[in-house]
Amino acid sequence: MLTGSEIRRKFLDFFVQKGHREVHSSSLVPHNDPTLLFTNAGMNQFKDVFLGLEKRDYNRATTSQKCVRAGGKHNDLENVGFTNRHHTFFEMLGNFSFGDYFKKDAIAYAWELITAAEWFGISKDKLYVTIFDGEGGVPRDAEAHDLWLGQGVAKGRIFEAGLKDNFWQMGDTGPCGPCSEIHYDMGPAASDQGHTDCKFPCDCGRYVEIWNLVFMQFDRDSTGKLNPLPKPSIDTGMGLERVTAVLQGVISNYETDLFVPLIKRAAELTNTRVGTSASAVPAERNPTALTGESARRSTDTAGHKSAASLRVIADHSRAATFLISDGVLPSNEGRGYVLRKIIRRAITHGRLLGETKPFLYQMVFAVRDLMQDAYPELNETVDRVSKAVLAEEERFAHTLDIGLEKLESLFKSRQFSGQEAFKLYDTFGMPLDFMQDAARDQGLTFDQAGFDRAMSEQRERARASWKGAAKQTANPAYQQLPKSTFEGYRQTRSENCEVLAIVKSGQGVQELKPGEEGEVILDHTPFYAESGGQVGDRGTLYSDEMNTVVADVKGCYYPVQGVRAHQVTAKQPIRVGDKVDAVVDTSIRQSTMRNHTATHLLHAGLREVLGKHVKQAGSLVNPNHLRFDFSHFTAVEDEELQDIEDLINKEVLRNERVEVINDVPIDVAINEYGAMALFGEKYGDKVRVIKIGDFSTELCGGTHTGATGEIGLIKILKEGSVSSGVRRVEAVTGEGSLYHFRRDHELQNFVSSFVSPTLAKPTLPQKARKDGARSSHVDTPSPVQEISPAEALKLELEKKDAEIKRLARELDQARMKQASSSTANISDKIKDVHGVKVLAHRVDHLERSQMRTLVDQLRDKIGSGVVVLGSATDGNVALIVGVTKDLTSRVQAGKVIGPVAQKVGGKGGGRPDLAEAGGKDPGALDAALGEAYSVVEKLLG
Repeated sequence: MLTGSEIRRKFLDFFVQKGHREVHSSSLVPHNDPTLLFTNAGMNQFKDVFLGLEKRDYNRATTSQKCVRAGGKHNDLENVGFTNRHHTFFEMLGNFSFGDYFKKDAIAYAWELITAAEWFGISKDKLYVTIFDGEGGVPRDAEAHDLWLGQGVAKGRIFEAGLKDNFWQMGDTGPCGPCSEIHYDMGPAASDQGHTDCKFPCDCGRYVEIWNLVFMQFDRDSTGKLNPLPKPSIDTGMGLERVTAVLQGVISNYETDLFVPLIKRAAELTNTRVGTSASAVPAERNPTALTGESARRSTDTAGHKSAASLRVIADHSRAATFLISDGVLPSNEGRGYVLRKIIRRAITHGRLLGETKPFLYQMVFAVRDLMQDAYPELNETVDRVSKAVLAEEERFAHTLDIGLEKLESLFKSRQFSGQEAFKLYDTFGMPLDFMQDAARDQGLTFDQAGFDRAMSEQRERARASWKGAAKQTANPAYQQLPKSTFEGYRQTRSENCEVLAIVKSGQGVQELKPGEEGEVILDHTPFYAESGGQVGDRGTLYSDEMNTVVADVKGCYYPVQGVRAHQVTAKQPIRVGDKVDAVVDTSIRQSTMRNHTATHLLHAGLREVLGKHVKQAGSLVNPNHLRFDFSHFTAVEDEELQDIEDLINKEVLRNERVEVINDVPIDVAINEYGAMALFGEKYGDKVRVIKIGDFSTELCGGTHTGATGEIGLIKILKEGSVSSGVRRVEAVTGEGSLYHFRRDHELQNFVSSFVSPTLAKPTLPQKARKDGARSSHVDTPSPVQEISPAEALKLELEKKDAEIKRLARELDQARMKQASSSTANISDKIKDVHGVKVLAHRVDHLERSQMRTLVDQLRDKIGSGVVVLGSATDGNVALIVGVTKDLTSRVQAGKVIGPVAQKVGGKGGGRPDLAEAGGKDPGALDAALGEAYSVVEKLLG
């Protein structure tokens, strides 16, 4: 029996033998694609190739792509663990043709791989195929039907379906086409509806789709019209987990060797005994893992619930491990929010099994052990991933405790709506089945309809937040152009450059007139196009005689891969076919180069000081400054920043040569040179390596200084948080550093003009020997040193701050004393209202906390009654009402303060015994306090 790993390898080897390039899985974070939450199909990394935006040096590819479907449009999270085939993380096996072979070969390859004895050897009697039946103005796929017949598939095993099942499209516009699916008969035992004699295509669970072949042959335009693609392509997807279940003869994906080791490890960590695949028995059960008896029943009612929980933990640990490894961290928005939900759902199911201590972080190592052969990068990231999971487990324990308190509070109030239940589920991670059981314990009917409605609304919000703009096929104005030859690594001026095309407002034109803006494409150019975080070059296009400025170049970018578009403002007429000299602004280029090389040093310095878990998470390199985002869980301390700054500037002072090594095979660059791949970059088979001594080696296509000394000096300006687990450093180099130091020096001179130099206390340089023996060296104090103006200013400000706080305390005490003395003789202000004592009194310039203290004193003084205090300070009014406990059934403080606050243009509220309000009309305060007596009188009736 083939293992899951062998099946993956066999699939890839088959297509390599058929002339395909094996391409490693791309990141789960889609590169430069705002339309996707996560990579969810094998074709995602080739999307720009299919759209014509990118060209590769191969036209056949095969991959095993890691995928996640757990948010936005593809959200089956609640089903995971409770069905045989739902997963958050899965692997998609695929083969792709980019304008090379089409239906005939795709169908032949598929049938050979799955039925040939030397490959998968699946019985043809177990297989069914589907084709597109023709719908929505698209003709029936008769070609695919005939090709399947040609492979020997019986006519009775070829079925037809419509747009929903057998037509694929990338978006509302763009590549699309019919598809063929291959299904496998798992047998009657796989039916989740108990069917014993159903026929294909019954959807009871017996017939499982194992492979989908997409025939991309159309391009849908904005009007909905389908235009034939000039080069039809192939995109196929086979779920590794599903085909492994087929080849290993089991019904559930969770019974394959892709999951069984993880389920066993989850059982060990949660102290749960694993029986058959359908049952698991909690060993030592903690009945208060959530809240007592409900938790016991939600785990012990039947073994299948425990088995489902183990499956959830196994599945979610895979998703969490790979997502964090690819740079996603738990947060409250976007991808991080989905990851947080996945982790917390796994933790909750651990609690349902009785495990209240952190355990999921240990599952990360089990995932690494199982998947490291196919994904060796897990060996490098496993420690960082486990720490991130542990941090989330500890954070969630606190959050869940708060959620349980809220749940108990809702039960006491007997108001447990579906909306409230969903809030507990969504915000605090409370499992649905636990809340259902707990509500039943309390004799409450669970509002399932309200919960489902809230869930649906949340999914709509998630879908809306990730709709983005569908990527369009490449603009025809660029699509057929040859690649621009880039000469900017060697020079900043290229002569006799031919204008190949001009684009204005998205349309190809023959000419730009003076003053018009557009994009100019040259056959060769020294202009660097924006990529890898580095901005594009600026400069000038001259006439070929070099005596006339034809256009100013404001930037340069890639509209499609390999084609450089120069964003220009024309100064003279410029036409297609003209010859120009392209000249880069060298001062801007050099500043950008300094910042880019400094970014490499900064990356290496961060890893050296903070740890090897640090990975780039984004960057910006422009002429004025650099910005570098990186993975790290806590703020970087000032001392650490200083260490990093010292370390990288030592590299600058060494004037180390910046070595550029071109056309290095990608595996050699990573495995032999130890080069680091940068965030968000795509790499081909041959890469460019930037090596700075033994300090830094990275894959990079940017422009760099010849030696580190050319940077001048690197000054870190600030460090802060970007999102959960991602920090940002900003820095300057060269002239930017000089400007910064001049500004600091001006500030230092200013501070020194009014802060006297302060002497640091002397210190003893030598510690006493541990053995108590006398040293021949006489301990003498080190020389007294003058501290910096910054430290002197800090000390002076601390002294001033302490003095201000002391004076503020004295002022508060004086005001309180004055206010208390003003109430010594207040009997004339106490009025009897229907047998209740009521006091309204003005005490200006008191803080609210002081007013509360005074209210308590006055309530104690009058024994039983109502106290109303008002204070005017700096144009604002503060009101507070206190009612003694014996009267709150007759007079409530909140009902008294409302009408009084209205008189001063405010509003407020509070408890029956104490309420507060604010207002903006001090002139009306006396009248408002006078009104308090009549307000109480009305309440007493």
